[in-house]
Amino acid sequence: MTGERRYLPAASRDALLPIYDPIMTLLRFNAALIALVAQAELQPGFRVLDVGCGTGTLVVMLARDHPDLDIAGLDPDPRALARARRKAERAGVAVGFDRGFGDTMPYPDASFDRVFSSMMFHHVPRDETSAVLREVCRVLKPEGRLELLDFADDRLPARMRDCGFADARRLASRRTLAGAIAYYQAVRG
Repeated sequence: MTGERRYLPAASRDALLPIYDPIMTLLRFNAALIALVAQAELQPGFRVLDVGCGTGTLVVMLARDHPDLDIAGLDPDPRALARARRKAERAGVAVGFDRGFGDTMPYPDASFDRVFSSMMFHHVPRDETSAVLREVCRVLKPEGRLELLDFADDRLPARMRDCGFADARRLASRRTLAGAIAYYQAVRG
């Protein structure tokens, strides 16, 4: 049950959630999302998931810029999801939000053309990373792609391949005030 399982909130503490979006803007992580979306090569009609959607910045950006997508956001934090829903309503965009964890997603096999993850994987305990990657692989359609942005981790492409992805690679990196972040991509084989 989601309510009984622990998770690390978006800002590391529930009390900091109201300042999460300003912090992400200050650290220029929100600006980094533009390149993440560009690398995804989105097509009309794609079904897209943002795993660990937090306060909904990426899904709202996707829905605003690509109204022809079917977009879902998944996060375990009910407070972050409430903010995400309000953000989507204010933007006048349609996004489906679900409460859940990345290693037990409430979606059928082969449901999505693209799965995004931005600044979420560093919150996942190291011993759960592979389970999340296997679950992402499961919900992707054949030839679907994982588009990931997080702190630079040279081991991540190998972990992706170990969990069933093909052509897992680091595409680029950039410096931020909080450290180096990197763009990754992996294809479901």
